[in-house]
Amino acid sequence: MYVNFNRSVQFLMICLIVTGCSQSPQEPLRISEQTPLEATDDYYLYKNRNNQNKNKLKFSRANQGKQHNGPIKTVWDRLLSLYALPEIEHERIDRELKWYLQHPDYIARIQQRAEPYLHLILNEIEDKELPGELALLPVVESAFRPEAYSKSDASGLWQFIPQTGRLFGLKQTTWYDGRRDIYASTQAATTFLKQLNEEFGGDWYLALASYNYGKGNVRKAIARNQELSLPTDYWSLNLPEETTNYVPRLLAIAKLFAHADEYNIPLQQIPNQPFFEVIDIKSQLDLDKAAEMANTPLEDFLKLNPGFNRMSTDPNGPHRLLIPVDQVHAFKKNLAELPFEDRVAQRRYAEEKTAKHLPVKNASSDADSEPTGKTSAQHKVARGETLAAIARKYHTSMAELRKLNHMKAGLVKTGEVLKVPALALARENSKSVHTVLPVNSASAAIKAKAKTGNTQTYTVKKGDTFFRIAQNFSVSSQDIANWNKISPKSALVPGQKITIKSSDDQPLATSTSTSTPRLIRYTVKPGDSLMQISRKFNVSLSDLHKWNAGSNIDKLKPGQSIKVLVDNNQPT
Repeated sequence: MYVNFNRSVQFLMICLIVTGCSQSPQEPLRISEQTPLEATDDYYLYKNRNNQNKNKLKFSRANQGKQHNGPIKTVWDRLLSLYALPEIEHERIDRELKWYLQHPDYIARIQQRAEPYLHLILNEIEDKELPGELALLPVVESAFRPEAYSKSDASGLWQFIPQTGRLFGLKQTTWYDGRRDIYASTQAATTFLKQLNEEFGGDWYLALASYNYGKGNVRKAIARNQELSLPTDYWSLNLPEETTNYVPRLLAIAKLFAHADEYNIPLQQIPNQPFFEVIDIKSQLDLDKAAEMANTPLEDFLKLNPGFNRMSTDPNGPHRLLIPVDQVHAFKKNLAELPFEDRVAQRRYAEEKTAKHLPVKNASSDADSEPTGKTSAQHKVARGETLAAIARKYHTSMAELRKLNHMKAGLVKTGEVLKVPALALARENSKSVHTVLPVNSASAAIKAKAKTGNTQTYTVKKGDTFFRIAQNFSVSSQDIANWNKISPKSALVPGQKITIKSSDDQPLATSTSTSTPRLIRYTVKPGDSLMQISRKFNVSLSDLHKWNAGSNIDKLKPGQSIKVLVDNNQPT
């Protein structure tokens, strides 16, 4: 049985809540929350259900209409104007609110993280006529971290698990995960919430509990209470601890923002204006190139476009990027002027790189071939190798390998020689586990300029990273950052001039440097993504795939161990 309320008659509403009766078919209760309570709380609700004074729902006058009636200048003004859920008092909500108030730094971080996304979320909330409070659901789900990943394999701002994500059209491949796509996941989440609300007769409490726990599980909890002649509203159901606290947590954060002045919580002045524009780029594009054309630091660019697992967009789409509004004109102009063959730098860069590192046609030979300019190389299938493993090793797809080798099936035989794309990295020689993997210098064509004494100027090439340049010159990434007064995590732009110095009396290394990096094993932490790890160690995604060939690192899980080749001077 669902508990419905007529907002026009407050007294009747309170009575109905206390007695657990059903009433007012005209407008059902619309309460958006999602937070489970501790298991013991449900016990006390049942035990004291005949004396519910301390647990009864009290509606605040502030929430009988829109909370903000003045001009809409900030996203907070707009958010509060869309509030549609009754403000209630409940010990569970009080407990969650107390935690938020004890952590003002967390509230400040939440606002900072939410800034790029709130305008889009509010657009979807308004278009679908959902309560404004639901725009704060990512606080509960992910703390507004699009890269958030849970032990249940949920990912993104809205924490979709893979199966539910696919049900709502969120594509998931080795290139792209729509659950982390800000635009796609927000559309999917608001659609899902609207459907759940309709399925539960307009009861937002039950809809939100279902978003967290699953609608089938919530229906079972309702059925159990019906068999026991117990109330079937959200607060009376016997739910897991997480779901018990889920709705109160959302109501608590909504209440905090509604009464920020009263709680002495400063609201950051985020204008009620779009932060980005969705741009159709038509085909695959490197993300570092896109960031460069959008005049945006790569780290900031990836916060808007966190759905990609690699440093290029998915060759099969979606072909869209979120571009900061003040850079849209520049991005469109730069994209129009970019030759198609330069959209994916790896094509040309890999061809240049593999010119010296491609294996000779005799696949059994360990010698490297001379530059040939060919567009394919050869690989001899080893015992136990599969087409999928070979595709991963050369950073290509099984379909591409089948096409290149005119294969009808995906089966390969030991000793069979296959063509592999030249734009893939050259085949690695067999190494023991304890052997340090080689780093292919990003500066095979390095040309140092303006060399003066023990200092020289280096021009950044496509594909360069701090780590690769540092390894090439036998210095550390931090040294380069210090010499150039830049962060080692900042994006290097092709054509950028950086200063390289030698240490004391040691001459500068040449491109044939013999410095030996370290091979370490990094243990994946909760929330880690492959892109975050690549930035942490200043290495490329392609290198991570190469060093971990044969392992599935596209879907990382906490506790998983991956190989990373690091600078000897780089802290780990």
